[in-house]
Amino acid sequence: MTNNQRTEAVYIHIPFCTNKCFYCDFNSYVLKDQPVMDYLRALDHEMELTVKAHPPGAIKSIFVGGGTPTVLKPDEMEYFLHSVKRHFPVWSDDIEFSMEANPGTTDLEKLKVMREGGVNRISFGVQAFQNSLLSGIGRIHDTDDVYRSLDNARAAGFDNMSIDLMFGLPNQTLEMLAESVDKALELRLPHYSIYSLKVEENTLFHTMYQKNQLPLPDEEDELNMYLLLMERMKAAGYKQYEISNFAKPGYESRHNMTYWRNEDYYGLGAGAHGYINRQRHVNIKGVNPYNEAARTGLPRLESFEVSREEAMEDFLMVGLRVLDGISRTRFEQQFDASLDEVFKRPLSKMVSAGLLETTEDGYRLSSKGILFGNEVFAEFIGTLSAN
Repeated sequence: MTNNQRTEAVYIHIPFCTNKCFYCDFNSYVLKDQPVMDYLRALDHEMELTVKAHPPGAIKSIFVGGGTPTVLKPDEMEYFLHSVKRHFPVWSDDIEFSMEANPGTTDLEKLKVMREGGVNRISFGVQAFQNSLLSGIGRIHDTDDVYRSLDNARAAGFDNMSIDLMFGLPNQTLEMLAESVDKALELRLPHYSIYSLKVEENTLFHTMYQKNQLPLPDEEDELNMYLLLMERMKAAGYKQYEISNFAKPGYESRHNMTYWRNEDYYGLGAGAHGYINRQRHVNIKGVNPYNEAARTGLPRLESFEVSREEAMEDFLMVGLRVLDGISRTRFEQQFDASLDEVFKRPLSKMVSAGLLETTEDGYRLSSKGILFGNEVFAEFIGTLSAN
């Protein structure tokens, strides 16, 4: 993105949760006794300083993640959404304003406040349709909460909804995943995200894994789970537009597409990352330190320039996650350079290995490459910036 183009995408982090899930390494804190209004006021001030430094264009996507943003009480939610509208007043006609939600934290009153405040898409963290699996990963909702939350959301006027599912969970079988996919598809939602479990450091699951106490499916089972869900989603008329995401035409997550196209976005809130004019920043993570810092200035933990070489590598690594692939034209527009010349060696290596295939305007993962995406992405790390 050139310097005269204004940023059109916003990510906002609400770091509070009802409890910490066993697999979660996100910047999140259990809600009890947290200074929520102080945080929302600090966030308001960060928005004010941010738009002063980098005035926004017409906003095309806003994504509120966490934590669990829907743990905010209706009056807190209202204050927060007023803040967003005040600092980012110009929205494109077809804005996608998404908020993550946990089933069980969305009553009708709160959902109405969200809808009135401009939220028009909700992503529910469902993860599985077996209560035994849910309690085994530290979720506090059950399947009844899922149906109740979706009914409430529809009653509040939401029709653009997504749910997250997970596979590769402890004690999960292929049959359990098939049942979860069945139940998810019965809901006829326009979008589904289906992720494999990653055992991250600083989580309860990592501790259990180290002690050999985490009964995970083996690699073959996990691969079969992924093949099953790809097949089932396709048969149900959903396009797999990214490694873990499936949508009806026109319902692809616009905010995620901003990341995957390596475009600019504001990153606001504790621990949030932002990217503007090839400048990347990470915010202070702790709630009180963030509140303190945001009272007087931008609450940065670090801020650094992304070199042209690193930006080119990022373009490939994140762009190849999208199954339509990367575009020579877009690469040339961003970098004024030829994709084929800059990445000649790794591109030809991956094509020869059958992991990438050429398209009319670039490259995309082959059906084999989709299964070994991380190996493909690794080929481009440090290709240029290490020189």
